[in-house]
Amino acid sequence: MDRLRQISQKLVPVQDWPEFKAGDTVKISYKIKEGSKERTQVFQGTVIQRRGEGPTATFTVRKMASGVGVERVFPIASPFLEAVEVMKVGKVRRARIYYLRGLTGKSARIKEKRTFTAAK
Repeated sequence: MDRLRQISQKLVPVQDWPEFKAGDTVKISYKIKEGSKERTQVFQGTVIQRRGEGPTATFTVRKMASGVGVERVFPIASPFLEAVEVMKVGKVRRARIYYLRGLTGKSARIKEKRTFTAAK
């Protein structure tokens, strides 16, 4: 099994994205090919899960668009991913926050983790 993992890591290089986990709000820029044209589209939402490890890892991002929940699964090692930017670090106690699917409005908000800096 280790041999398979070594070969897959050589074949599929994983880019260094910033650290993020479930509950974080991220902005993902990815390339879309439409015919011969190529453009960049941005998808911003809350990470509801991370799954897998190494080049086969994926993460699911959920956002609300016109009152409808939209979820998208992104492979970490996808060549179409251009940028991953962490907008907010959420404070959640679970690795998979599927309970967001049943919530709307203010109850669907996630508290932001506060970072404290030492006074100088």
